[in-house]
Amino acid sequence: MGRLRSAARELLGGVSAELWDGRSKKAIRLTRRASETGSATDCSEHQADSDSQLWRATRVVTERVRILNGLDNHGLDADDAMTVSIGPTTTAAPRLRAATRVDAVGFTLGAVMLSSVLIVTGLIWDISWHRTVGRDTFWTVPHLQEQFAAALAGLSCGWLVLRTTFAGSHAEKAATVGFWGFRGPLGAWVCIWGTLLMITSAPFDDWWHNAYGLDVKIVSPPHMVLALGMLAIQLGALLFALSAQNRSDDGAAARSAGFVFAVAGGIVVTMVCTLIEENAGVANQMHSPLFYMVTAGALPAFLVALGRAGRLRWPTVTTALVYSGIQLAMLWILELVPATPKLAPIYNPVTHMVPPFFPLLIVVPAAAIDLLLRRWQRGHDWTLAVGLGLAFVGCMIAAHWFWAEFMLSPAARNAVFGADHWGYMNAPGPWQHRYWHEDDHIPWGRGLAIALGLAVATSRVGLWCGNGMRRLVR
Repeated sequence: MGRLRSAARELLGGVSAELWDGRSKKAIRLTRRASETGSATDCSEHQADSDSQLWRATRVVTERVRILNGLDNHGLDADDAMTVSIGPTTTAAPRLRAATRVDAVGFTLGAVMLSSVLIVTGLIWDISWHRTVGRDTFWTVPHLQEQFAAALAGLSCGWLVLRTTFAGSHAEKAATVGFWGFRGPLGAWVCIWGTLLMITSAPFDDWWHNAYGLDVKIVSPPHMVLALGMLAIQLGALLFALSAQNRSDDGAAARSAGFVFAVAGGIVVTMVCTLIEENAGVANQMHSPLFYMVTAGALPAFLVALGRAGRLRWPTVTTALVYSGIQLAMLWILELVPATPKLAPIYNPVTHMVPPFFPLLIVVPAAAIDLLLRRWQRGHDWTLAVGLGLAFVGCMIAAHWFWAEFMLSPAARNAVFGADHWGYMNAPGPWQHRYWHEDDHIPWGRGLAIALGLAVATSRVGLWCGNGMRRLVR
């Protein structure tokens, strides 16, 4: 009785619980009447009539709430709903009207996912703009796209927080996180924080360029503030999708939510790979220990966490394919756009947008991660972390060592692979077609050991985060 009463309050906002008490009292009265008159038939007839009315009302309300409020996520069907009482039409009417409201969480999730895509594509476009045109003004199209995406995420999440705080039901508020008296999903709070960082970075970046001139490298204080804001919005989208996945049952809804989660994870991985591309982005770097040290320190934590928390059969591979798809789409589209440099000195007179580099072949270690996570038993995470770290570094070396040979060859200098595309500030020379850092001060043996240690440590962090992500429902 207590469990049913709790379920009623959670699913129908307390209305069902009150009627459970009323229905129980009616059953007690009927039982007493039957015992006094000796007529069990009278009791059963009244009870059957009550159950019939209850069944019809239950089916109508359950189907309406399932469609509009997502009760499928709780695994409730029309038959199971018989165990949860609902009240008279006059009492349930306000709940039905509330059920017809727009699915606020679903709307915000869509807006945040769109914002996340616009941010990562805007970032890739912005880098291409700097390598092709130069920084001519803050009001470039990529900058405007990034700031619009930040505003979209912040406003949609802010609306959701205000709606939940002031107009949300008891059940909706119970499924959120409180902050300064306001209630909202965890992903919404992370997105709002990211929006504030991105908006703050805009005047900071403009002041930086006016004070110190053009950027020599991508890494600068205002760019790092911007990158943190971008990453926060993408992590917020990931948390939104994760909570939707974890609330879903084992059917088609769970698979759809799991795919959305994998797409959100792929966008996050794209962002991470874009941030590390100065030291781990082109084929010229793939024979250097620094390449494997950087990738081992940055990628396993994300890939392992997404693989542990995902519900698809190949969650990490799906994430890697989403990253590859975004990178390839930007590569093939941007190289078709005519553009010329506007800042001197111009060492390489480009005539089209300089596209991003060909994506890293992380789908290979991603497949190994999925296999290990599927076959390894839970409860031995440190041992599993060692296996994941070894598999990641081994697969990265096997995939990229010989791939680099092809990417530096004339066969890769075409529109498909996009090799040998350099910015206007890069003077052509033999450096374009040879390996860099081969004479690095880091010996290969020590560099490989560092890469393995980083991969094991970040894999363990990924397992820890993935375990916690599996329990997130808010």
